[in-house]
Amino acid sequence: MNQNGHKPLILHMQKVAGISGSEAHLLSLLPRLRERGWNIQMLMLHEDEPGAWHFASELESAGVPVSALQLAADVDPVAFFKLSATLLRRRPRILHTHLVHADVYGQLAGALTGLPTRFSTKHGFNEFRQGRPFALADRAVASLAHVHIAISRGLARYLADTEGFDESSFDIVHYGIAPRELLAPFPRQTPRLLCVGRLIPIKGHIVLLRAFAMARREVPDLELEIAGRGPLEPALRALAKELGIADAVRFLGYVNPIQGAIERSAIVVVPSMGEGFGMVALEAMERARPVIAASIGGLGELVSHGETGLLVPPGEAEPFARAIVELASDLGRAERMGAAGRARAVEKFLEEFCIDRTEVLYRQALGELTRTAEHAA
Repeated sequence: MNQNGHKPLILHMQKVAGISGSEAHLLSLLPRLRERGWNIQMLMLHEDEPGAWHFASELESAGVPVSALQLAADVDPVAFFKLSATLLRRRPRILHTHLVHADVYGQLAGALTGLPTRFSTKHGFNEFRQGRPFALADRAVASLAHVHIAISRGLARYLADTEGFDESSFDIVHYGIAPRELLAPFPRQTPRLLCVGRLIPIKGHIVLLRAFAMARREVPDLELEIAGRGPLEPALRALAKELGIADAVRFLGYVNPIQGAIERSAIVVVPSMGEGFGMVALEAMERARPVIAASIGGLGELVSHGETGLLVPPGEAEPFARAIVELASDLGRAERMGAAGRARAVEKFLEEFCIDRTEVLYRQALGELTRTAEHAA
């Protein structure tokens, strides 16, 4: 039996295709909770993607037991019954689901099998949340959870506005970061921008390329690196060529770890039109790089406008271009903003704070279960 085997089981669930923001969060959070004595395990939903097994391997290497359940389709009744049987057999004291698939499968199966406490964490913006049928279904599933977590106040507000959730019902647990001591020198000679994220519409790359083309008319030596893969890559390459900036834009593909690319850059840009938290912005701040970001979701809670970077309206190329010119034309100011960002990251967004907050919520839930059992006795 492992060192945590005698503790109440807390089972996390998420559908995984690769390692992105929520997966990186779990790779940080779950091992640290086990180090503190919690019996944390992971049940991974997947469709046999290579990235899912990479995630599972990383998590197991960090000491977290992982089991897996394959989905044949988004709606898979066989997988649901297998999950229900698993929950009946393992009887976790807390089931903690992340993202839509795990919410649906986990909260329904958890309620069906009578699990005593169910947590649900909301991680991000999605275009499909705008539709009324999804909003109704999501709220219905959410009603089965006992504790609701959002990774930023901005995300809680978005869920209230788009789906009708009660914003005050969410406990806020920000992502956290473990700062590294050694910082690379700030690159004062080259105004190089970096954008990190999947190449999908909500990440705002089209707006970024248009803004970059505008800004380059005033700052001709601007460079842009784009890290990430996704279905929009051919269209983005074509747009860069059409805008006459292909010679100044480099597509890096998937980059892990990302710190080296951040340190090569003078400014990190986050043009996303929906961001639950903005882990890339936090990673940039930890590496002492200023951030230009769309003022949406959790980004406004991370970036302090005029101090650690600049916030601009989402989806608008001209304000983004002006912000790029403002910082790229004054790399001394950009360096000072980066230093202020590092200080803010260390003061307000340490990994320890995320773990502490999660522990508090688990203790409250388990304490409530104990009080209920004592009252029944």
